[in-house]
Amino acid sequence: MQTAKEIMSAPPISVHQDKTLQDAIELLAKHRISGLPVVDSQGKIAGIISDTDILRYSEKIKVVPTTNLSGWISPYTDVSNLATMQKGMETLHQTRVKEVMTKKVHTVNEEAEATDVARLMNRRNINRIPVVDDDNKLVGIVTRADMVQCMAKL
Repeated sequence: MQTAKEIMSAPPISVHQDKTLQDAIELLAKHRISGLPVVDSQGKIAGIISDTDILRYSEKIKVVPTTNLSGWISPYTDVSNLATMQKGMETLHQTRVKEVMTKKVHTVNEEAEATDVARLMNRRNINRIPVVDDDNKLVGIVTRADMVQCMAKL
């Protein structure tokens, strides 16, 4: 049976908890991924941040409008909404990852069996599980895509 260490993506792309959401967004976009483990200064898991966390926060601070907008701005557009969105963008760029991240993170040890990792992902409905060593330091990540690759090799 394969272990988490054998199927994980390593080294994992992660973000420090004191970085800004802008830093996290840039990492997500650059690597075309939907979530990042969040680490502290010792490299230990502090949380996880996903595109869903960022979008929820963006809507909360009025960066993402709750109505559909076309790419056009009408002369009748409420300028106060644009100002609110601009202020929201500034807030988004300055907010620390630790303020938005999910703090309760399910992790697995490097020696966990792939079937146990899959079961945990399915049971908890999560898309990624950080892999940690015995000191809780991040060493990799298992994503749903990694699980599909693992199944394809069986």
